Amino acid sequence: MPADHAGRTTGPGRRSGKLVGAVLLGLVLIQHGLVGGGPPQPSAAQDALSQSDWTQGPAAPPLPPSVPQRIRIPAIGVDAPLAGLGLDARHHLIPPPPEQRDLAGWYRAGPAPGSAGASIIAGHVDNAHGPAVFYGLGSLQPGGTVDVLRSDHRTATFVIDRVAVYPRTAFPDRLVYGPTRRAELRLITCGGGYSTATGYQGNVVVFAHLVDSTPG
Repeated sequence: MPADHAGRTTGPGRRSGKLVGAVLLGLVLIQHGLVGGGPPQPSAAQDALSQSDWTQGPAAPPLPPSVPQRIRIPAIGVDAPLAGLGLDARHHLIPPPPEQRDLAGWYRAGPAPGSAGASIIAGHVDNAHGPAVFYGLGSLQPGGTVDVLRSDHRTATFVIDRVAVYPRTAFPDRLVYGPTRRAELRLITCGGGYSTATGYQGNVVVFAHLVDSTPG
């Protein structure tokens, strides 16, 4: 198994002199290249979608903030607990422990999933022992669903709008982390090409918006 490497995306920056979203200057995910092929990646057709193609679907009104507890993505068999994530001294998101392959995390200083704004949930794509919680993220398709179970005993259901992969050197901070009026969700893991010298070269990002909430 190749040695460990850290991948990084940039985070919200400043626009018109105002802070856009939280001060998330980097997203650090520990990952390990897998021998015999890597995780699935979004297709070129999905990457080619313009923002106007995927932001106009019907949306449910945002919910009051509530701590998320689990994430479920039926299409790739994910049913995982969520841990709250913070920032380190360099303003990089501290990811879930890499040895906990079935754990994802949400950025607790940002919007809670289901409330207004772009909520961030991150997870490892793999670790030294094989695929991790978000290994299949790049195979998701627009129209699929993501459920987030919250501590207010409501399940927030999101519909996937777009799945894309971005190089670390050209990560679209404003698009991913910028403010939104709707309740939206961003799922992030490592992706793109893999180098034994530097690890994964980019990040897979799933964009989704809230369409329903149900008790339970």
